[in-house]
Amino acid sequence: MKRILTITLNPAVDETSSVGSLQPEKKLRCSAPVFEPGGGGINVARVINRLGGRALPLYFSGGNSGKRLTALLAEEDITGLPVEIHGETRENLNITDRSTGRQYRFIMPGPTVSSAEYLSLMQAAQAEMDNTEYLVFSGSLPPNGSQGIFKTLAETAMQKKVRLLADTSGEGLREALEAGIYLVKPNLGELAALTGCETLLEADAVSAARGLIRQGSCQVFVISMGEAGALLVTADISEKIPAPIVKRVSTIGAGDSMVAGIVLALQRGQDIHAAARFGIACGTAATLNPGTALCNKEDAERLYGLMNTGSKCR
Repeated sequence: MKRILTITLNPAVDETSSVGSLQPEKKLRCSAPVFEPGGGGINVARVINRLGGRALPLYFSGGNSGKRLTALLAEEDITGLPVEIHGETRENLNITDRSTGRQYRFIMPGPTVSSAEYLSLMQAAQAEMDNTEYLVFSGSLPPNGSQGIFKTLAETAMQKKVRLLADTSGEGLREALEAGIYLVKPNLGELAALTGCETLLEADAVSAARGLIRQGSCQVFVISMGEAGALLVTADISEKIPAPIVKRVSTIGAGDSMVAGIVLALQRGQDIHAAARFGIACGTAATLNPGTALCNKEDAERLYGLMNTGSKCR
């Protein structure tokens, strides 16, 4: 079976810790830190592999942080495909205030990437296309943008009959949609930006998505609405899928888990209805875990089963 290839242009090493309470100008004693590989496509690949699928993460890697990222993936039995860059891979910090339960996320910009380094990643992706069934673009861009790589790889994917899914925003998403892709997973704010609206209500999201579908930008929209679930929109389908009701611990990684569930279900031959539902189950399962822990297989399958039986999920 062909694999799923994920691309992460701005990966990170995520460090998670907690303090008794956040206070200014004081030494705050932190709990022992947990380090995990991070970045959109990296997380999508991690979840796919946890769920029993096969994904290859392709990503930029720079300096000691980049080496640590690759080592952290290896600890999860994931062989990545790093493309070396001159800059240092970023490190993000996630802190939980135990007195309130609130999370604070400190997200670094990441290194700039040269044109030659972008070319190296593009060539690496193209070399993998013949062995790829689904290609996932996910995550933020380096500070100097995408350098046109989204559009180029979207066109290559179309030629190779590789289905492309995108979970990004701004410049990168617009580039991919110009070439035409299979599926995109924006939230309401990101969809509004795509259509030139300042804000977009749920009631108007279907017509906005269908307008882009008619233009040939993509075939499927799965519009994320957080704990309310998601809207599935195609040229012929409009369905609101509610998320299971659970006690949420952290929303970090829920979107990446959702994308992983969708693409894995599609690769396994499920239709788009079932794939969207499984994706929502995976995204909800991620919220049961603290910090950047993502979802696990048991929670995802349990919630998916409850969604299909119509049972209350708590």
